[in-house]
Amino acid sequence: MSDTAEKQPILAHIHELRRRLTWAVGALLVGTIVSFIFAEDLLTFLIAPYGARVQAISPTDTIETYFKVALVSGAILTMPIILLQIWLFVSPGLERHERRLVYIFVPAAFGLFLTGIVFSWLVLLPAAIRFLADFMPDIFNVEWTAPEYIGFTTSFLFWIGVSFEMPLVIYLLARVGLVTAAALREHWRVAVVAIAILSAVITPSIDPMTMMLTMAPLIVLYLVSIVLAVVGERQFQRSMAVT
Repeated sequence: MSDTAEKQPILAHIHELRRRLTWAVGALLVGTIVSFIFAEDLLTFLIAPYGARVQAISPTDTIETYFKVALVSGAILTMPIILLQIWLFVSPGLERHERRLVYIFVPAAFGLFLTGIVFSWLVLLPAAIRFLADFMPDIFNVEWTAPEYIGFTTSFLFWIGVSFEMPLVIYLLARVGLVTAAALREHWRVAVVAIAILSAVITPSIDPMTMMLTMAPLIVLYLVSIVLAVVGERQFQRSMAVT
């Protein structure tokens, strides 16, 4: 095969990737602009668990925080479109019957994403804020700044939401034969280490309490992923037997 023939598929993939990224970024931009309408209400909502107004030290703290909230809100609003673009990029490599999984992938992934955000807001974030705010109160006067507090909360909520999509991703990989439940069970120690690293990345602080709070639901999700991998693997084997 000539070099030109080999380069054509690569160039086509690059062109398709650029096309999907353009749609995703465009949707994110629109979602961010829309979020400016209610960004102030979101700021008030996010600051509520802290129980006091956060400080703005530098001249740009307020506007930077406002834009950050709008950006994260825009990403949440447009997540279904972003997920659809991801699916449209990978779907040409799937079989025809596998492409119908888009009707499961997009709504289920978005539902898990929102579930992760809600769970983090109701369970994980209050515990983390309480621990950090009450740590050694006789020594430290806790007065968090706006960029630090909002950066902490938005990063925590968003990436926990993304992490909650893990069972669906594992199911789809098993459904197309790329992952097996046996492999997931065999490498559970590696998975725990990976989850610990992921928790350290997700958690915007270095305290072990917040990290352990983050690890606990992710380990549960990994166990759920093994169960779903069994289901996906059986469906893959049935589809191969039919073909």
